[in-house]
Amino acid sequence: MERGIKRWLVNISQWNPTQYEFSFIPAILPLHEHSSITRYVKFEDRKRAIVSRLLQYALVHEVFKIPFDEIRIKRTVEGKPYLETDGENMEFPIFNFNVSHHRDYVAIASEPQSNVGIDIVSLVIPKRETALEFIKNFSSYLTAFEWDNIVNAGTCSEILEEFYRYWCVKEAFVKATGNGLGYKLDRLEFHHTNWTDIFVKIDG
Repeated sequence: MERGIKRWLVNISQWNPTQYEFSFIPAILPLHEHSSITRYVKFEDRKRAIVSRLLQYALVHEVFKIPFDEIRIKRTVEGKPYLETDGENMEFPIFNFNVSHHRDYVAIASEPQSNVGIDIVSLVIPKRETALEFIKNFSSYLTAFEWDNIVNAGTCSEILEEFYRYWCVKEAFVKATGNGLGYKLDRLEFHHTNWTDIFVKIDG
């Protein structure tokens, strides 16, 4: 894989830090990162936030060999992380990365020559509604073409899996472009062949 291109996925389900570790680990990160961790009350949310931040610094260090205490990661107004640099002597001037986490997993992806966005979702079976009732809550974010593909996917599990795949590629696209939550997801229509050879139409 080309240097600068990274794809990391971490399963955090077996990591059960002590209270001491929980207080120590954020201390090794810059002060401006602390609030992004401490704002979470639940244990699992804090775990995901810590691993997400650590992965970003580890990735930048591995690609550029920058000492950890010299890495400066900031965020755009829309929340996309980026490496703060003066741009001089940079091997990859448009290097960028993106992170996502859900339930037991935290993922990060980087690209040296193009924008990158990532979104991951663990398939969760709704407990109080059917698969169709659940996805109807998100129908306004889907095109008619995508909706038809989802509802005709097969079993309840297959319907949910198809929905989550569409949801992930839409979220990843918006995160790659840095448009944030204000972007209307129904403007995007994704086409694929067995979820390979994926392409997107924007506004038709």
